[in-house]
Amino acid sequence: MDACVVVFPGSNCDRDVKVALEAVAGRPVRMVWHADTTVPACDIIVLPGGFAYGDYLRCGAMAAHSPVMRDVVARAKRGTPVLGICNGFQVLTETELLPGVLMRNASLKYVCRDVRLKVEQPDTLFTSHYQKGEVIRIPIGHGDGNYFADEATLDELEAEGRVVFRYVDKAGNATAAANPNGAQRNIAGICDRSRRVLGMMPHPERLFEPMLGGSDGRKLFESLLATLH
Repeated sequence: MDACVVVFPGSNCDRDVKVALEAVAGRPVRMVWHADTTVPACDIIVLPGGFAYGDYLRCGAMAAHSPVMRDVVARAKRGTPVLGICNGFQVLTETELLPGVLMRNASLKYVCRDVRLKVEQPDTLFTSHYQKGEVIRIPIGHGDGNYFADEATLDELEAEGRVVFRYVDKAGNATAAANPNGAQRNIAGICDRSRRVLGMMPHPERLFEPMLGGSDGRKLFESLLATLH
């Protein structure tokens, strides 16, 4: 599996996801600078977490207009898988590869802690190594993770099985207390209709091996490897 990670000014999780991808795939990951106009041929493109362009204007808004993103969008539309994590999810909504927006957390505070997620859809290339309904522990770290879309879009996402991850409690219940940011319907991650573009606010790369305190995130990268090797 050949992976490329796009690096924007202000990205700070690019090396984290690079380490996770290389540990699982056993192959070097190419880092692609935001000012480049093309992405090298690869099996997966990752938009990492961080604060692209300092999150000025709106999170992901400036990054969405980086030169490299024109090629990322074109490749995604031709079928290249794209994973957007945290800030990367925000970029995906700003490019309209995914619907909705990520707004300020309901608390108006930055939230950094572990959360529980329910895997709603194991039938994507990102989640095939998880079980449907499996509850996993993954860290978050964001101030703008409050997923919002109009009711028609939310109903469409639900009907098409495109809500991939949902914030839940230990028992797997999507409660208000388990929702760290006010996201509508406790949505933590969604995919596009092709199921080849995934945006998620939690950081699977931060819990991919025991020395980090857990390995629940590893299955996401193993799912990719199994599909794209």
